[in-house]
Amino acid sequence: MNSKRAYYVLVGVVSLLFVAVIGGTYEVNNLLVAKSNHLVGLKSQSQVVSSQQAGLLLAKKQVAQYSGLETIAKSIVPQDKDQAEAVREIANLASESGIPQLSSVSFPLSTLGAVTTSPSGATVVGGGSKLTQLLPVKGVSGVYQLQITIQQTADHAVSYNQFLTFLQELEQNRRTAQVSSIILQPDNKNPNQVAFTLIINEFIKP
Repeated sequence: MNSKRAYYVLVGVVSLLFVAVIGGTYEVNNLLVAKSNHLVGLKSQSQVVSSQQAGLLLAKKQVAQYSGLETIAKSIVPQDKDQAEAVREIANLASESGIPQLSSVSFPLSTLGAVTTSPSGATVVGGGSKLTQLLPVKGVSGVYQLQITIQQTADHAVSYNQFLTFLQELEQNRRTAQVSSIILQPDNKNPNQVAFTLIINEFIKP
């Protein structure tokens, strides 16, 4: 083999080696990119799992921290519209305020058992829904309000101080914590003696 032929063979071998190196580098680079993407995905998944675990731990702590709130809420907000109990509590508050007797305590008309006529002309008897007389409280799901009207007529007028004490007692009572309307009627002969009409809201969570 002469020197020229050996030169061409050597050049060919070097070229093949160069191409092989380039191809190997490309494959290795693709493999590294794939591994890198895989590692990035695993890291993202790990971060998501860690975040979920942290959220779960926080949720468990909050459940443990606020587990007694439901019981407290039930003890604060009545679960039924026991009108007899409401009247009894209001009468007791009036007595404690120096008002021996209220003229009247009334509730909205109930549709329970009411007889109506359907568009087809059939007679319909109202159902036994425990939500009759109740209005939903806006923004508070599952909580309703029952309006109660308390009247003290002029022939049973009370002193203004007695009225104020009664009002404070009502606002501190769990059933009658909100007074929505007050109408006062002072006595013409004795302005310190007043008759009044109160509309209060009893909140209920059936």
